[in-house]
Amino acid sequence: SSGINAEYGVFTNVSRGEVAKAADLKKIFNTDDHSKVCIEILEKGEFQLSEKERQSALNAKFTEIASTISSMCINPTTQRPYPVSIIEQAMKDAHISVKPSKSAKQQALEVIKVLKESIPLDRVKMKIKISMTMSDSKKCKDAIRKLFISVENEENDGQFEIVGLAEPGLYKELAEIVAKHSRGKGMCEVIGVEDSNTENAVFDS
Repeated sequence: SSGINAEYGVFTNVSRGEVAKAADLKKIFNTDDHSKVCIEILEKGEFQLSEKERQSALNAKFTEIASTISSMCINPTTQRPYPVSIIEQAMKDAHISVKPSKSAKQQALEVIKVLKESIPLDRVKMKIKISMTMSDSKKCKDAIRKLFISVENEENDGQFEIVGLAEPGLYKELAEIVAKHSRGKGMCEVIGVEDSNTENAVFDS
């Protein structure tokens, strides 16, 4: 058994029920045997998305790009990241078109340059300081370290204290970890920002 359903056929337009002509099949596949053509299409053919599926994929990537920008940048006035919805609206206003074949991060870096012309937007790393009791930190300090791009200072002398650089979008997650494990007694604060001048390096990689 070839594993193909008994009700098969090769169509030029499925929605209109237009079956491929034998002459066309012979010209392209060197046979007009529908079963052999079906097997070759299944093994070597390309899957074509419907217009609805294609639009859905583009919308998902559009949101992913906006989310990536939100995680990497801040509003220099408030020193906080923009909500994803604000970035999405700015992208729509700037008529940003999504490229399906390029990664969200690669496109985000390109879009940041465009959005800077319409909204205040700085690509930065946040310098964050976290402090909590040693006992509270036992179950979460590994998770905290993993969210930092780099750790500048760490102390474990009576009190757990760590200072490091993180993407702006991770501040909320760090604050939630600290609040959860310290029952609201720990501290997570932004003590500065550093410019990210690595856009070209990322593009060249």
